[in-house]
Amino acid sequence: MKRTITIAALALTSTLVLSACSDDASDSDNADTVSATATSADNGETHEDTTTAEDGGHDMDHPEDGGPAPEGIVEAVDPTYPVGSEVILTADHMPGMDGAQATISGAFDTTTYSVSYTPVGGGEPITDHRWVVHEELVDPGQAPLSDGAEVVIDAEHMSGMKGATATIDYSTDETVYMVDLTTDDMTMTNHKWVTESEIEPAE
Repeated sequence: MKRTITIAALALTSTLVLSACSDDASDSDNADTVSATATSADNGETHEDTTTAEDGGHDMDHPEDGGPAPEGIVEAVDPTYPVGSEVILTADHMPGMDGAQATISGAFDTTTYSVSYTPVGGGEPITDHRWVVHEELVDPGQAPLSDGAEVVIDAEHMSGMKGATATIDYSTDETVYMVDLTTDDMTMTNHKWVTESEIEPAE
C-alpha cells in the first residue's frame, strides 16, 4: 500500500513539473512574440523618420526626378563645378543629404531665394525652404527681390508648393546647381537646388 502511494505521488509530481515547463515555454514564446512585435513597430517608426525629409520642422516629399531646369534660367558659363563633376554636399535640406556624394547635373547663374509659405490646400507653414530660383516665381519683376517681398511660387519641388504665396526670407546670387544624388534612403535626379557654398569637391 505504501509503495502504491509513493508511485502515485511521483506520477503527480512529474505531471506538475511538465505542466510548469509547458507554461514557462508558452510564456517565453509570448514574450518573444511581444518583443518581435515591438521591434517591428520600432523599425516602422524609424523607417518613417528616415525617409521623411523636414524643412523648418515640416515634412517634405521631394520627387525622385526634379525635372528640367525652369524656362529662361541662364546656364553658368564657367562654373566651379561643371556638369558631370563629382561633389560632396554640405547642405542639410533633408536627412541624409549632408555629406552625401552627388553629381552635378546643371549649373546656373540666377538669384536664388529662401522662402516661407503655407502649402496650397492647407498644411503646416514651411519656413526657410531652400531653394527657389527667380525663374520659378510668377511675374517676379527684376532680380533680386527684397527680403520680405511676397511672391507666388511656380515650382513643384514638393506637394502644395506650386501656386503658393510665399515670403522671401533672403537671397543669394552665387552659382546654383542641380544635382543627382543617392543616400541610404533615396535616389534623386535633378534635385533643385544646391548653392555653391553648400558643395565641396569630392576627394
